[in-house]
Amino acid sequence: MTEPVHFPLSAVVGADELKLALCLTAIDPKIGGVLIEGPRGMAKSTLARGLADLLNEGPFVTLPLGASEERLVGTLDLDAALGQGKAQFSPGVLAKADGGVLYVDEVNLLADPLVDLLLDVAASGTNRVERDGISHRHSARFVLIGTMNPEEGELRPQLLDRFGLNVALDGQPEPQARGLIIRRRLDFDADPQGFCQTWAEAQRQLRERCQSAREQLSHIALDDHALAQITERCFAAGVDGLRADLVWLRAARAHVAWRGGVAIEAQDIDAVADFALRHRRRETPQSPPQSPTEPPPGGDAGSRQQGQGAWGEMPPQATATGARREVPNWAKKP
Repeated sequence: MTEPVHFPLSAVVGADELKLALCLTAIDPKIGGVLIEGPRGMAKSTLARGLADLLNEGPFVTLPLGASEERLVGTLDLDAALGQGKAQFSPGVLAKADGGVLYVDEVNLLADPLVDLLLDVAASGTNRVERDGISHRHSARFVLIGTMNPEEGELRPQLLDRFGLNVALDGQPEPQARGLIIRRRLDFDADPQGFCQTWAEAQRQLRERCQSAREQLSHIALDDHALAQITERCFAAGVDGLRADLVWLRAARAHVAWRGGVAIEAQDIDAVADFALRHRRRETPQSPPQSPTEPPPGGDAGSRQQGQGAWGEMPPQATATGARREVPNWAKKP
């Protein structure tokens, strides 16, 4: 069976912050995945699938909205257990996603029993299936990517907090960007293989940049000075628990590796602040404690201006003729 061709992430117009968040997650999967919010028709699924190509050939597995519990966790064949002395396990979605990406579209509409199962497995990294006293367990470590339209309902707080980063897409691109988005989509639909070949060099450089950052990650310290700034700002934002602090620190370190730095700086902390705090910030933040070390200026949302992002310039325009394109600067190694 032929593998489906996915729209390359390097060819996506705009969505700079989301592309950055996905790359940071590819660099350090321990960040905990990304929740993508936005109205219908914003290519949330296309962007999420683009992450699979940045990982080390890990699987990209989709959890259907109407899936049963057995479809999620797998099943045990008791007849085989009685006849052969061991249980036959049929893998579910969790087993297939191990080491890769588990993608849940419209995650806010997921049935509560499936949410409970996801929470258990996300916390332990192990899936355990039991039936009539016979059990089977297997590793289930994956990057969780979810998409949702906030207008269709909220996400349970427990699952919301499990997503390391949260990015909201703007539903009103400028007219020029809208036209470019449509043109590239038409080009891809007309010739998916040819379109991907046109963007192959940009996609290769993007993969190599993520791979290089992954290799550099362990050499970048999770230092106390950066942690002190982050904990003060988490306290000021009134977040519950400590997950935000840990996620923010890991994401800042991944950002260092992404830009080719050697240590966490204020720019790295600012660049990922809103990713870590957006879905955890209280409406009425507390006042930060007095400290000799003041947090860097710019606020929790960072110093990025809307539409600019950490990816710099927009890729060159696609054409219906499929002419050769230069690799955009933001996809090249720093």
